[in-house]
Amino acid sequence: MAPGEGGEKKGRRRRRWLPAACLPRPGCFTVSAADEGPSGSGSGADEGGGDGASRRAPTHLIVTVNGIVGSAENWGYAAKHFIRKHPEDVVVHCSGCNSATRTFDGVDVMGRRLAEEVISVVECRPELQKISFVAHSLGGLIARYAIALLYEPTTQTDCHEEYEKDVNDARSNQPMGQGKIAGLEPMNFITFATPHLGTRSHKQMPLLRGSYRLEKMAFGMSWLAGRSGKHLFLKDVEDEKPPLLLQMVTDYGDLHFISALRSFRRCVAYSNVCGDFVVGWKTSSIRRQHELPKKEDFVDDVRYPHVVYVEKPKARDVDFSDEMIYQAKTTSEMEEVMLKSLNRIPWERVDVSFKRSRQRIFAHSTIQVKTYFFNSDGADVVFHMIDHFLY
Repeated sequence: MAPGEGGEKKGRRRRRWLPAACLPRPGCFTVSAADEGPSGSGSGADEGGGDGASRRAPTHLIVTVNGIVGSAENWGYAAKHFIRKHPEDVVVHCSGCNSATRTFDGVDVMGRRLAEEVISVVECRPELQKISFVAHSLGGLIARYAIALLYEPTTQTDCHEEYEKDVNDARSNQPMGQGKIAGLEPMNFITFATPHLGTRSHKQMPLLRGSYRLEKMAFGMSWLAGRSGKHLFLKDVEDEKPPLLLQMVTDYGDLHFISALRSFRRCVAYSNVCGDFVVGWKTSSIRRQHELPKKEDFVDDVRYPHVVYVEKPKARDVDFSDEMIYQAKTTSEMEEVMLKSLNRIPWERVDVSFKRSRQRIFAHSTIQVKTYFFNSDGADVVFHMIDHFLY
């Protein structure tokens, strides 16, 4: 929590809209070495006697978020190995508030659900000090919305001064690691095959093979995915407001999207080079076509055979103003605005290729080991994430 009684009261006022109820939520589970096994989201470590009493309560909360029509179990493999490697450091909460057809409700609605769920977990585990997010596919956008709701500036100035300071920091290349998320220190924000730029642009959905006719047809049929489809295809223009994904690349209104991302000490984008028919390489790695690494630059890593390229984070001098999100009208203009703004964050980019794998046609799910039987070849990618995690 922010230091001082005033900070605690301010945090409570910020989260007044969030129910702080320690109630299990169907479909989600929290697991740590102190627990006997997967449990409801409100369950904690054994506090009174037994083997659990001898363990130090973990202080780092890792929240995993599933993609479209997914579930909490999609991150079960990664959660198990997080606990095995750092049993006394982390507790992994596999979010279940947005699963199956509930993933059609829209990024904003799902982001609010996730924020409520995180608050519920934090309220039940007062020992927590740090927080990280690991998200797959659409889950990355949901997590980006949720952290904007959970963001708390560290300075104890009035709200207007806080907002101006956050906006100025986001426009400049200030060091990351400012602010709190749900009262905790933000550490890692990691996405796997997330369509950060949406799916409307040319070749952002490889399944459509770059065909203008197919992309136009998909655009017209995006209603099949409900409000989420509208958000992904940037069709949600209402009351002269920019599409939600454009709003989410600025500190828009009272939601500090960029400031929340900047508060994390490390932001990482894992992306599939090929074989992902759902989310393209550009949108998941937040790059322009000419910025994608060449195949001759790929490396062979015996330890992580499917990780072919790692681009270290670097600060970029980006010419960006918030007015750009209102000026962008065409698909290419909206994509460029999102690229410019998101590149104000020094992302670490990890490129993954399953080209030589028998599971390459399932690359979108294999990258997170959604189901071990079908996606086991992605295990080294999960281990790469765990080994490079900031604890």
